[in-house]
Amino acid sequence: SFAWLLIFSNKVQCSVRNRLGTGRPHTARTSENIERVRESVEESAETSTRRRSAQLGLSRRSLQRILATLHMFPYKIQLVQEIKPTDYQQRLDYAIALQRKARENRDFIDNIIMSDEAHFHLNGFVNKQNIRIWATENPRVVYQRELHPLKCTVWCGVSSERDIFLRE
Repeated sequence: SFAWLLIFSNKVQCSVRNRLGTGRPHTARTSENIERVRESVEESAETSTRRRSAQLGLSRRSLQRILATLHMFPYKIQLVQEIKPTDYQQRLDYAIALQRKARENRDFIDNIIMSDEAHFHLNGFVNKQNIRIWATENPRVVYQRELHPLKCTVWCGVSSERDIFLRE
């Protein structure tokens, strides 16, 4: 809160005003390095800042500052399940059937099991948490994946009456 900030600033002799620069020159943010970073991102937008800084011989923080100067941001990829043309009608038919059953039986919703699962992929599946694409605008990158890749799945469910776990 603002009151806490005032108390804190009085105790440690600090201010919320913008500080003036130290006057020290920007040794890493040269026009040459900025251009090198721009070219590097154009060649491979998915390279991490850690790897890119090592490739360019810049500190990671200097690279981050240059990327900010270039108005580039780390965008997450979007993973979507591959949908075949026949899937649209099947999904619509299923939704209509569920609505009909809910109207016919008031307890129908109470008998539904809500479940979740975690997949451990065996084929080098892309983890979207580990990928960022550096760009000035969101590139809206979408990666399609196989519908049935090799994987190990952990599952559990919850109904209105109990928790359900699979045991082997």
